[in-house]
Amino acid sequence: MSENDLISSLASESRSFAPSAEFSRQANAQPEIYAHAAANPEAFWAEQAHALTWHKPFTKTLDWSDAPFAKWFDDGELNVAYNCLDRHVENGLGERVALFFEGEPGDTQVFTYATLTEAVKRAANVLADLGVTAGDRVAIYLPMIPEAIISMLAVARIGAIHSVVFGGFSADSLATRIQDAEAKLVITADGGYRKGKASALKPAVDEALSGNACPSVQHVLVVQRTGQSVEWFETTDIWWHEAMNKASSEHTAQAFAAENPLFILYTSGTTGKPKGILHTSGGYLTQAAFTHRNIFDLKPETDIYWCTADVGWITGHSYVAYGPLANGATQVIYEGTPDAPHPGRWWEIIQKYGVTILYTAPTAIRSFMKLGRQIPDAFDLSTLRVLGSVGEPINPEAWMWYRDVIGGGSAPIVDTWWQTETGAIMISPLPGITHTKPGSAQVPMSGIAADVVDDHGHSVANGHGGYLVISEPWPSMLRGIWRDPERFNETYWSRFHGQYFAGDGAKKDADGDIWLLGRVDDVMNVSGHRLSTTEIESALVSHHWVAEAAVVGARDELTGQAVVAFVILRQDEIADAGSDADISKILRDHVAKEIGPIAKPRQIMVVAELPKTRSGKIMRRLLRDVAEDRPIGDVTTLADSSVMNIISGKIAAGAND
Repeated sequence: MSENDLISSLASESRSFAPSAEFSRQANAQPEIYAHAAANPEAFWAEQAHALTWHKPFTKTLDWSDAPFAKWFDDGELNVAYNCLDRHVENGLGERVALFFEGEPGDTQVFTYATLTEAVKRAANVLADLGVTAGDRVAIYLPMIPEAIISMLAVARIGAIHSVVFGGFSADSLATRIQDAEAKLVITADGGYRKGKASALKPAVDEALSGNACPSVQHVLVVQRTGQSVEWFETTDIWWHEAMNKASSEHTAQAFAAENPLFILYTSGTTGKPKGILHTSGGYLTQAAFTHRNIFDLKPETDIYWCTADVGWITGHSYVAYGPLANGATQVIYEGTPDAPHPGRWWEIIQKYGVTILYTAPTAIRSFMKLGRQIPDAFDLSTLRVLGSVGEPINPEAWMWYRDVIGGGSAPIVDTWWQTETGAIMISPLPGITHTKPGSAQVPMSGIAADVVDDHGHSVANGHGGYLVISEPWPSMLRGIWRDPERFNETYWSRFHGQYFAGDGAKKDADGDIWLLGRVDDVMNVSGHRLSTTEIESALVSHHWVAEAAVVGARDELTGQAVVAFVILRQDEIADAGSDADISKILRDHVAKEIGPIAKPRQIMVVAELPKTRSGKIMRRLLRDVAEDRPIGDVTTLADSSVMNIISGKIAAGAND
C-alpha cells in the first residue's frame, strides 16, 4: 500500500451525518458565513469584535507590519471582566445563573451574574489592596472551584496578567512558572477534592517558595476549601475569605488597550523549559466569544453548557472562564473526576442540571466506552443537543459511541482542533451546516486560513497528507513567548516562511476535509513510510475487543522504527478471547486488514491502564521508554504513577510476545 493510499484509507470509508432540517433552521451560523468571511476577513473579524462592549472603539482592525507579531484592534480599549460580567447585569440579566458549581463531595453553589460580578469586584479590590497593579503577574494554583474563575476575572479586571498553573503540577513545575513570570502574588487553596479524598495544594506552594526560590512573590492568598491543616507564614499568607469579607463590593472597571496582556499559559512539554504563551485581550476575547457562540450553537436564554476542562488548561481559559461568560451563558463547573464517587458521576450531573451542551476530551469518552454503555444508559441524557470533542484527534469508533450512546443518535458532534497557542478553536464543523464525519475536524472556521502543506510548504491535493499550517493572522493568536521573541520565531514561524506551523500532521480526504494525525513527533517512519499513531490507534479501537489504545514508534534496526501498541480491552467483550498472545495476533492482523501490512504492530501489549496526566493526556513518552527498554523517565505529572510500575512489571515477566 502506498503512503497516499494509507493516509486516505480510513477517510474513504467514513460515514457522513447531515444536520437535521430543524437544527439547521434555528442554528446561529448559516452557510453564508464562510463566503462572508472569505470576502473580507478583516471586516469579518471587526464585525465580530463589535459584539463586545468597547470603552473606546477601535478604528484599525489588524496591524501585521511587524509579522509575526500581530496587533488586533490596537487603538481600541475595553475591559475583559466588564464584558464577561457587568454588561450583562446592566442589561437586566443579573438574575441569570452564570455558574452552577458541583463539588466532588456533592456540595453545590450557584452564582448569578449579579453575585459573580460582586465577588469579582471584591477580589479585584483585594488584589489592589495587596499592591497588584496593571501589568503585574499573578500565579493561580487552585482546584476547579468558583474561586479559580473569580481570581482570573479579578486579575483581568485590574489589567494584571494571570498565569494559571494546573493543580496537578509539582512544586518544581510551579516554581519554574512563578520564576519565569516573576509573579507578585500566588492564589492557592488548602486543597481540593479528588477521587474521594482531600488533596493538599498549599504544601506545594510552600515548597515552591521555600528558600527564597521565588523572590518576586510578596503574598499568598489561600482559599479554604477542604479545612485541612496547613503550615502558615504570617509574613506572606492571607486567608481568601477574610480578605474578601473586608473588601468593598464597589469597583469600577477601567478600560485597557486591546493589546494589553491578559494571561501567560505555560505549555507542559515533556522536555526543555516550558514556554510561556502570551495572549492579549481584545482579539482573544473576540474569537473566544465568537467560536463559543457559533460552534456550540449557544442559546444563552435556554442552554446549560458544560465544558469539563480544568482552568489550568487553555480549554478552561477560553471555553469556561472567558468565551461562555462573554456570551452570557449558564454553565456547570465540576471539581472532581468522572468516576468519583461513582462511575456515573458525569451523567448524574447532566441529568441534575439538564445540560444541553457537553464539551469534553476523547480520552474521557474512551474511558467511558471501556466501562460500557449500561452506566450512561441509567441516566436521562435527553437534554443534550450538541456534543463537542477537544484535546486530541478522536477515533471514529469513539466518535460513534459518543453520538449514539451520549447524544441519543442525533446530537451533532463538533470535533474541534486548536491549541494553547491559537487561543481559540480554528478547525471545526458548524453543527447546523456541516455534514459531520466521525473522526474528522473537517473545515477551518470562517475567517481562518488553515491548510495542509508538503515539505516545501505547498498545499497538498485532496487525498494527501502533510503538515497543518495557518497562513493568515487570526485575532486570538499568541502574541509571543513570554520574554523570548527568538524562541517564538524559531518554534512557530521558521519551518514554513510566513506560515504558522502548528506542529501537527494532517491529511485531506477526497472531499478536502481535514483529518488530524497528531503531533508530527507522533508520526512514525517505518521502512520509509510515514505512519500516523492516531490512525493505527483508530484501527485498533475499531475492533470490538479494544476500549482504548496508544501507539508509539520504537527504534528498529531493520525498519528504522517499529509500531508498538498498548491496548486496554473491553471486559464485556473478551470472555472467549484466549491468551494475550492470541489477542495480540488477532489485533495485529486486524490492523493489517484495516490499514495495510506496513502498519501491522511489531508488538501489542495488553494492559489494564495507560499512563495519563491528571488532564487525561496519555504520556506516550513513557510508553516509548517501555517499548525501547529504557529506564522510565519522570512520572511526576501522572495521575497514578504506579501504572508504569505495573506495565513495566508485566513486560518484564514476559506476559506479551
